[in-house]
Amino acid sequence: MDLLWLIVAPLAGAAVLLLGGRATDAWGHLLGCATMAAAFGTAVAQFVTLLGRAPQDRVIHQVLFSWVPVAQLQLDFGLQLDALSVCFVLLITGVGLLIHIYSVGYMADDPDRRRFFAYLNLFVAAMLLLVLADNFLGLYMGWEGVGLASYLLIGFWSHKPSAATAAKKAFVVNRVGDIGLAVALMVMWADAGTLSYAGVFDAVPALSGGTVTAIGLLLLLAACGKSAQFPLQSWLGDAMEGPTPVSALIHAATMVTAGVYLIVRCGPIYDAAPIAQGAVVTIGAITLVFGAIIGCAKDDIKKALAASTMSQIGYMVLAAGLGPAGYAIAIMHLLTHGFFKAGLFLGAGSVMHAMGDETDMRRYGGLRRYLPVTFATFGLGYLAIIGVPPLAGFFSKDAIIEIAFAAGGLTGALLGGATLLGAGITAFYMTRVMLLTFFGEKRWNPDTHPHESPALMTAPMIILALGSVGAGAALAIGGTLSTFLEPVVGTHETHHVIPVWAMTTITLAVVAAGIGVAYRSYATRPVPETAPQDVSALTVAARRDLYGDAFNEAAFMRPGQRLTHDLVSVDDKGVDGAADGLAALIGAASRRMRTVQTGFARSYALSMLAGAALVVGAVLVVRVW
Repeated sequence: MDLLWLIVAPLAGAAVLLLGGRATDAWGHLLGCATMAAAFGTAVAQFVTLLGRAPQDRVIHQVLFSWVPVAQLQLDFGLQLDALSVCFVLLITGVGLLIHIYSVGYMADDPDRRRFFAYLNLFVAAMLLLVLADNFLGLYMGWEGVGLASYLLIGFWSHKPSAATAAKKAFVVNRVGDIGLAVALMVMWADAGTLSYAGVFDAVPALSGGTVTAIGLLLLLAACGKSAQFPLQSWLGDAMEGPTPVSALIHAATMVTAGVYLIVRCGPIYDAAPIAQGAVVTIGAITLVFGAIIGCAKDDIKKALAASTMSQIGYMVLAAGLGPAGYAIAIMHLLTHGFFKAGLFLGAGSVMHAMGDETDMRRYGGLRRYLPVTFATFGLGYLAIIGVPPLAGFFSKDAIIEIAFAAGGLTGALLGGATLLGAGITAFYMTRVMLLTFFGEKRWNPDTHPHESPALMTAPMIILALGSVGAGAALAIGGTLSTFLEPVVGTHETHHVIPVWAMTTITLAVVAAGIGVAYRSYATRPVPETAPQDVSALTVAARRDLYGDAFNEAAFMRPGQRLTHDLVSVDDKGVDGAADGLAALIGAASRRMRTVQTGFARSYALSMLAGAALVVGAVLVVRVW
């Protein structure tokens, strides 16, 4: 039952801390970290076990109990660890453990720290269930658990109206996506007769093309919600209202990676549904540019990083949409992104810790002298995300750009152009973040006294920075990750339209151009205390998240309100009206009938006589007839 503890340890920690209440305040944070350490240790042990097996046998499957034994739906509660899920388990537990340790220092003065660690444990447990389930119903259970835990964590400081609103927004937007997953499960059961991965994937060739396409599109809708992809991306920036460790956990190891996992896990479905696969690629391409543009206009350091996550997940979704050629590359970028994005968010939290929770980068400047460890670790994450060799992002993001162009023809040109444009814009806005935060003149309040964070916070940042440096090379050189994932995602030989060396040169030139434009804009000119108002229409749109909220309101919320109002009217005037009308008719008939009841015996006797006469007359008529 070793594998079970990957779920039970953090879940048990959450249960103890929530049920134990204030009695666990003194040591709750220690229990939260201990359960994560146990989960990570078990994950490493199981990973070593998998490595000791032949590639085709790298699956550990455990059936824990009979879950849904109802008529034809016989479903066990089982866990499956294979080459794909172990990548996520190691990321979730490893990065999650570092974020837990960081949180001990970051939340040291919060009176509800114990509850915070309970929610963190619950979040990790739900994500582990999502990636370890051996069937779609188990995945759905973890999927909903992640949504619940994110609601609790984003709104952790619910005394702030903005935090409460952000939590509700994240929950509602994700519910829209969750409908897609729920309906997809219904279609799978109706047409395939099972919800197990193996059963559904084996049934795909026998299903009609329309059914497979519908399932793929419904799963994509679910992925858009969890992974903040267009058009369900609007919740991600607002989610920054939660404590910074929550942002790191959501963006690097848990929630937003769930959609990528779902698409890659369902590769057999998308491979058989070209229309759905094309929709995946399109959504990824739109979102990676969409998020990058938004990141250019954000002065809040966490919201700039949130837009960056939206864009980077777009890269992963685009790669996953390219089928077997992109599955392993999407996972590689997801893993490298886990290191540098967690490091960037924890670095942002360290800056906020030093600056009295100030998030506006226009009130930073020159912090590299005061926060040397934060500057170094954040800087390595910055170099990794923009793809400077030989750091992690160079190997994973450049690989996505290469396979996008390798699609060939007009499709390859459009996808490759989008990925290349995204790389240049990423270099611009991330350089902007570095310059506004760590370089230039001091722009903070004289009462602020910046100071480096304690070791509990800087140690996880250093470890993540090391991953930002070396993870890409470790996963890419020699096809290490691709070979490891081959039994799950298959293999595919990519025929590059543009030589790799030429593509690398072009990409680095675009990145350098992005850095140069940012340097000219923010290092050679004074930074105004407030954002200029006389700006282009595109800048205004980017500040408003490219009108994502306005679009969702116009396209979904307002029509939904009108539909609800109309349905209520139909219910009130139609259903209730018919019931009320019938009741009124019976009431009126009763009132008329009451007039017959006079209360006089002679009237009743006369009625009886008349009735008897009618009966006798009827009998005589019948006999004569």
